[in-house]
Amino acid sequence: MAILFLIVFIDLLGFGLVIPLLPFYGLHFGAGTTAVVWLLGVFSLAQLVSAPLLGRLSDRFGRKPILLLGLACSVVSYVWMGMAGALWMLFAARFFAGAGAGTIGAVFAYVTDTTTPEKRARGMGFIGAAFGLGFTLGPALSLVISNRPSTGELAIPLFIAAGLSAVAFVLALILLKESLPPEARHAPGQPSRIEFARRIATGRPTLMRLIVIGFIMTAAFAALESTFTLWARETLAWGPHDVALMFMFVGLVLSGIQGGLIGRLTKLFGEMRLLVMSAILLFVGLLGIPFVRNLPPLVFINIALASGMALFGPSSNSLISREAAIDERGGILGVSQSAQSLARVIGPLVAGPLYGAFGRNAPYWAAAAAMALAAWLAFGLLRREPAEAGASS
Repeated sequence: MAILFLIVFIDLLGFGLVIPLLPFYGLHFGAGTTAVVWLLGVFSLAQLVSAPLLGRLSDRFGRKPILLLGLACSVVSYVWMGMAGALWMLFAARFFAGAGAGTIGAVFAYVTDTTTPEKRARGMGFIGAAFGLGFTLGPALSLVISNRPSTGELAIPLFIAAGLSAVAFVLALILLKESLPPEARHAPGQPSRIEFARRIATGRPTLMRLIVIGFIMTAAFAALESTFTLWARETLAWGPHDVALMFMFVGLVLSGIQGGLIGRLTKLFGEMRLLVMSAILLFVGLLGIPFVRNLPPLVFINIALASGMALFGPSSNSLISREAAIDERGGILGVSQSAQSLARVIGPLVAGPLYGAFGRNAPYWAAAAAMALAAWLAFGLLRREPAEAGASS
């Protein structure tokens, strides 16, 4: 688990380094508001397609080969973005990066392979902390490396990110052990991805509801992620450094909760209650953004948002994994991640036009309404299955 943490952290360090600067890179190539938002969404569009496939391939061939494939895609995509000379190349490279990021289901499946049900949420939180630390220290690196949003300066973080993913690839190749035993791997002739998803939708209502909740929550948060840089630029006159500092702060809160508190919180409340809490926190945070006029209230709002996302990932993935047998976990977690990838496409697709047509606060009103629905669905699941909700208490 420690090796997986290190690999995920190094790879996400590069991702966190690039993501605060990417909108400014798109603006340099002449992208408008909607195009900048979609530049973030195209990554998830590719992940939507690849996540179920790569998750199920990890059930058949093992987790390690699929993780190596994803890391190799990261290296290539960052180099491609760094050498991009036109907006279409930036979009194409982001799409390729998203296709490689479909290995996230295999990452979470690796955790389920190596943890007991009682410790699964803690294991998910441990990996979530690697994501959070990447998002914390990545923006910090971008502050050091880039001073102004010019093409040359923004290309440097991309090449550094490629180097970090290459280091993660070498570590995974040499140190990471396969977690899925040969006897648990799928034989050829498994149902198609569409059939696999159909069986979940029609025959497993609890699992389906968990996936729907994750979809709604992810779409709402994606609406925030994809427009926050533009919102901060217009509302607070922020530049790349200010945005990177806020990303750093959010990542610090998220990694602190997932790395240090999630295990205790799970024992106290159970995964289902944490899922409800996460939806409420995200609702409060999104609802508060339109009222922000200066930094102090934004800090408190981002604490609520980061805390909500910190609780959401481990609790959701742990609950979903409990609905899956060992030889289908990669596929089911892949379907879940695919649904969240679709949400990350839809969130920006809706948020961009809302921002342009109705003003900078419109995406957050809509996202808060969606989050209220997610909270209601999660609370209904908690009331329907109280025994499961407190199973880990």
